Amino acid sequence: MKKNSTKKQDDYELREEYDLSKMTVLPKGRFDPKRRIGTNVVVLDPELAKAFPNDEAVNEALRLILKATKIPQRTTASR
Repeated sequence: MKKNSTKKQDDYELREEYDLSKMTVLPKGRFDPKRRIGTNVVVLDPELAKAFPNDEAVNEALRLILKATKIPQRTTASR
């Protein structure tokens, strides 16, 4: 079934009293910096998202990095 609309979306006009130069464009959704404060939301680059398709994969990789940093390194003097 098709919905018949009496208004065309192309017919929208902004009223003259609105001054767009004074309006602020705010980021929404995951891009809003205020939304990220106090959370662990991370947006991955597309090439990284392919390698880490879900949160479990990311968490596993980060745990491995933490383990690797705790491995004591041998120095040449201790041999």
